Amino acid sequence: MVIEVRPATSFEDVRAIVGPKRPDANVCWCLSYRIPSKQNQALHGTERGELVKQLVAEDPPPGVLAYDGGEPVGWAAVHPRADTSFAANRRIPHVDDLDVWCVWCIRVRPGHRGNGISHALLAGAVELARTYRAPAVEGYPVDNGGKKVDLTMAYVGTRKLFEDAGFTKAAGTDSVLNGFPRVLMRLSLL
Repeated sequence: MVIEVRPATSFEDVRAIVGPKRPDANVCWCLSYRIPSKQNQALHGTERGELVKQLVAEDPPPGVLAYDGGEPVGWAAVHPRADTSFAANRRIPHVDDLDVWCVWCIRVRPGHRGNGISHALLAGAVELARTYRAPAVEGYPVDNGGKKVDLTMAYVGTRKLFEDAGFTKAAGTDSVLNGFPRVLMRLSLL
């Protein structure tokens, strides 16, 4: 298996990973942290997909996609923190005033998990941020100590995943997900 990671510039491929089976279904579309909460709550049905279509057409794109033989098999959301709800999140601290990018969602399609795709996605997210001259990349994974994380909550990643990619713990947070504390992991790109 050769995994290729590319910027998320194909709406159809993004939809294959984060979109619902029914276009009018109210699912996240990976917008929960990307847009303000009020805007997120106001979007219904196909409005979410239409917004994602706009975001995919922007520069920089909203994330990266992993491909296995041309088939999209994974997604990682990465963008400047200033353009996300983490800019004002009271539970996730700011370590400093750098214009960091953040990774907040890593998703691998069922049937493709356990093949290192999350690692490739995180590396691809870092590379996209580096391309846009980000000074650092942050993630806010759970510190699960090796314990099992419910798949519906595993999208934030684990501390070990980020450590394996060279990130180090920069701070604790007041955020808890699936019963595990989240930590602020950072990788300097300077």
